[in-house]
Amino acid sequence: MNRYREGYIDVRNPFHPNLVSRINFSAIDAIFFCTKNTIPIIDSIKEIKKPILFHVTLTSYKNDIEPNVISKRKIIEAIKQLSLLLGKDNVVVRYDPIFISDKYSLTYHIKAFEKLCKNLDGYISKILISFLDDYKNVRKNKRILNYRNLSEEDYKVIGESFSKSAREHNLIVHTCSEDRDLCEYGFSKGECLSYELAFKLTSKLYKKEWHARKGKKCHCVEMVDIGVYNSCKHFCKYCYANFDEKCVNSNYKLHNENSSLLIGELKDTDIIKLRIK
Repeated sequence: MNRYREGYIDVRNPFHPNLVSRINFSAIDAIFFCTKNTIPIIDSIKEIKKPILFHVTLTSYKNDIEPNVISKRKIIEAIKQLSLLLGKDNVVVRYDPIFISDKYSLTYHIKAFEKLCKNLDGYISKILISFLDDYKNVRKNKRILNYRNLSEEDYKVIGESFSKSAREHNLIVHTCSEDRDLCEYGFSKGECLSYELAFKLTSKLYKKEWHARKGKKCHCVEMVDIGVYNSCKHFCKYCYANFDEKCVNSNYKLHNENSSLLIGELKDTDIIKLRIK
């Protein structure tokens, strides 16, 4: 919110750290929040004079997988608040990633998904799911995750069960960039931020696709990511963006709420370029 009030934010290039993009909020069409904890921003939502879209991740895993995530009850209550502020079409819940283990069985996920649909009936219109990807952090935590590969029968059970729960609570189950989109069971598929949704939010037409997700079939409207790798202390064992807990702790200490960067400060050697589009 300090950056919004000041009118710009700086983003360091993760591959070329001395290069910094400066983004003016006057040039921003909309803001797309992806988070597990919406609570810190809720009281400031009305101050933001831009279209807003939220993707809120809410899974059924316990603290062996998501050590520092706030309680599911608090997440659900916050989603309801957001829905009342922004409208249910602008708040999407992500039940992802799904993986199967002895502890987190098919039956476990089916019950958890049904409970989620019931609790959010009337507050959202879409739940987006995905399946566990083979990220560096996933491989590192394989013994903790203890996951097994999904079979076609597993996909069938998930497809039929999730579709049934969603229908009963007036919801759509959606997949994005998944090899198994489960459309044959009634799922929809498409982009997280499609051209149609971007137009609905901003009344503008966009041409470029976002190619940030290498190897994935992503056709979202082009966006600028202002996040930073290894800066989240949730320490979720499946996360692709936070894979070094020591680095996370170091970065966290470098955060200054008055800095133009999310992590650290600008340096004299930095090359700052205004990002136009």
